[in-house]
Amino acid sequence: MARRTGRVTATDVAKEAGVSQTTVSYVLNDVPHQKISEQTRRKVLDAVAKLGYKPSAAARALRLGRSDLVLMFLPDVPVGGTITAVVELLGDELERHGLNLVTRRERHTPLESLWRELAPAAVMTAFDVPDEDVANMRAAGIHVVSAGMSPSAAPGVLTIPQRLIGTMQVERLAATGHTRTGYAAPGDPRLEEFFALRLDGARAACAELGLEPPVLLDVPLDISAAAAAAEHWHSAVPAVTGVCAYNDETAFALLAGMRRVGLSAPGDLAVIGVDNDKLAPFAMPPLTTIDNNLDVVVGRAARMIVSGVTGRPLPTTPQVTPLSLVVRESA
Repeated sequence: MARRTGRVTATDVAKEAGVSQTTVSYVLNDVPHQKISEQTRRKVLDAVAKLGYKPSAAARALRLGRSDLVLMFLPDVPVGGTITAVVELLGDELERHGLNLVTRRERHTPLESLWRELAPAAVMTAFDVPDEDVANMRAAGIHVVSAGMSPSAAPGVLTIPQRLIGTMQVERLAATGHTRTGYAAPGDPRLEEFFALRLDGARAACAELGLEPPVLLDVPLDISAAAAAAEHWHSAVPAVTGVCAYNDETAFALLAGMRRVGLSAPGDLAVIGVDNDKLAPFAMPPLTTIDNNLDVVVGRAARMIVSGVTGRPLPTTPQVTPLSLVVRESA
């Protein structure tokens, strides 16, 4: 038998299985209400496996009248564990609905250039997008979902409550007796928009509780700098006894810096992070943190995307705050 060259087509699969190309299409697309026997279905699937057939994305787009791509446009921020987890969870969830996730970062190519080139079925942005850009995408038939950081009642906007994170951190420290708090900033200007909202929430919580605003210091991912910050808080008059960290990575750096100068948590400085990083239980001591519960956030985003792409109504589910406190030894 001659060795097959070139791309395997649905016609090749039909010949191999001894069925019509229409039957192949029905089987591969799981078209309902078709009287196809299990034996025939098995023949088609066996032929697909034998020939290594991969359906054409272009042909699928023509058949459906739309692309199966979802473009996730990421801000120009460090790609840490949280963003990686969001991309992985969302990609897996969309794949179950026949959609493929593509990610791009803001700094590389303007949003308009990307969506016009890729022609996705939907665009999800992880930051606020100008109304004109949203209107242009919708005019082109693209469903748009935005993950905003401030509360919004606008359709297609998923709110991630950054201010509430800072509030919950301060409330935890105050509940455990800490009346003078610090705030450990990440020291990366690319995170300013996220950080500013979290700090606002912490300041608001202090005001509500009758406490002085948090003492703000940068804690970059550098042990010497983190040690200097820890000493500054500990030696202040009155002393800072509890610190809200921008995220768990910042908290890890602070805990390491504290150990270098002989300070411990929570005795000298209680520390609370954000993200419930998978390494948080292994910190010294195990890190108290705010869990974003990304599975809840991503599940909601996926439902909004699938609903918009398919035209099916969005399931009515209670809107719950995805944040939760995870108490460990550090605070």
